[in-house]
Amino acid sequence: MVAQAAMASETPPASARPLRSAGTAGDPGGALVARLGTTRTAGNWIGADGRPVVAVTDAEAARTVRAAGIQAKVVPHSMDELKSATATLRSAPRVTGTAWAVDYRTNRVVVRADRTVSAGDWSRMSQVASGIGGFVHMERTKGAFTARLNGAQPILSTGGRCSAGFNVTDGRRDFILTAGHCGPSGSTWFADNQGDRQLGSTVSSNFPGSDFSLVQYDSGRAGPGADVVAVGGGKGVRITGAADPSVGQRVFRSGSTSGLHDGQVTALNATVNYPEGTVTGLIETNVCAEPGDSGGPMFSEGVALGVTSGGSGDCTTGGTTFFQPVTKALTALNVKLLVSAGNAGGGQGAASSPAPSAPASQGAVAPSAASPGSSAPVTVGAEGRTLLARLTDTRNVGPGLLVVAGSLIALVATRYIRSEQDRKAYQRYYSSTWG
Repeated sequence: MVAQAAMASETPPASARPLRSAGTAGDPGGALVARLGTTRTAGNWIGADGRPVVAVTDAEAARTVRAAGIQAKVVPHSMDELKSATATLRSAPRVTGTAWAVDYRTNRVVVRADRTVSAGDWSRMSQVASGIGGFVHMERTKGAFTARLNGAQPILSTGGRCSAGFNVTDGRRDFILTAGHCGPSGSTWFADNQGDRQLGSTVSSNFPGSDFSLVQYDSGRAGPGADVVAVGGGKGVRITGAADPSVGQRVFRSGSTSGLHDGQVTALNATVNYPEGTVTGLIETNVCAEPGDSGGPMFSEGVALGVTSGGSGDCTTGGTTFFQPVTKALTALNVKLLVSAGNAGGGQGAASSPAPSAPASQGAVAPSAASPGSSAPVTVGAEGRTLLARLTDTRNVGPGLLVVAGSLIALVATRYIRSEQDRKAYQRYYSSTWG
């Protein structure tokens, strides 16, 4: 979902309402967990009131947490016990269509099996769970856990359609960070259905195990708007850094099939057994997604959190969606997010990536146009001015303005109709194979 200025044909005005979320101003709960250790704690999360909560296993630890002004919840099982349970599940025979994660809020490990899991496999998994203990909860899901090929601001190859996630750099060249299952190294990507606009090629891919890849731009540069992700309607959100999310945090995700949606992080370090292989260390959420949203960005307050990996369900009935953490991908690939020079410090307590050696003009939003994390227009032009602003500038009014404006409206309408037709066609095609 990389916002490319060269791909924008019009720019609606910026929204005054930022995309806000809870739990991004630091992580005091996480600091207490690290201080007390995994034998005396069992995770932390953001409560319904927006305040942090820490699970502890003894009264003394609870007093320490409360003395720090944070709510404590005494639970029977420590993080060490919960992690031991997930290790036992990983060592059992692999069953495609299953997933598990630690639910901090209920102090249990939740194992899910989709509709493809046979009764025999379900019975064997249940026996493994029973052997671990009563804090392992088994449940069925209606859909099927699959990786999600296709996406928002589509990039296309002979293998399918995916979404660009975030622009990154190694200091010399720029890349698109997207999902690893989108294609192996050597895959060639295009920005259009006809294959006329080649974007670049996959130079590094990790899937299964993890789910991230790098697509190197043929030009070597991401171009204007590199620090903005599109959220629909010609608008974008400026990305200021990267961080790991908290359980209970409100997050946003966008894709070309289902558009912009929000939800909460429900678990961290989740494991999913896709048909193609097992992926670990994922972020589990209740944000809906559909076929065509793969590789797209998940973010909060302008902070990059993950790229869409897979899941089950849809945006009509809901479901579970998993994301590859951005921080792990950046570390493994030795790259940094492309952020504007003015936002190199990040925002809202994010563990931001330092600004790359790229010109400040890459920012798609003028410094006064939006604050970090707010909804802002995707702009065009080296000066960062919107196309709409230049058309309505009184200094540019002339005899040909009405003709230009009329032509622009016709072009926008044509492109909108065509994109809607393409989106629905892709949705119909992939829905026939989606769980």
